[in-house]
Amino acid sequence: MPSSVASLDDTSSISSYDSDEEYRLAQQEWEESLEQLQQLVAVVILPFFGKWLGRRWSHIAYARYLRVGLSKAFFFGEATPKSQC
Repeated sequence: MPSSVASLDDTSSISSYDSDEEYRLAQQEWEESLEQLQQLVAVVILPFFGKWLGRRWSHIAYARYLRVGLSKAFFFGEATPKSQC
């Protein structure tokens, strides 16, 4: 009987090793997936969002620029026709 008990201990240590190895591989795959997601955000989503936000802001800023009255006439004065001089 002692030999059978020893063999059970050997198999339990092997299954423990397998579960630890599986956990390590799962953790490594999870970290790789997170890294890929970070790269996707940095390379695709952030530039796309920045481009959209920049265009959106430029329309708002230009509308404010015109509403405040800072057009060409503000800086250069009213254009007068030469025939009136």
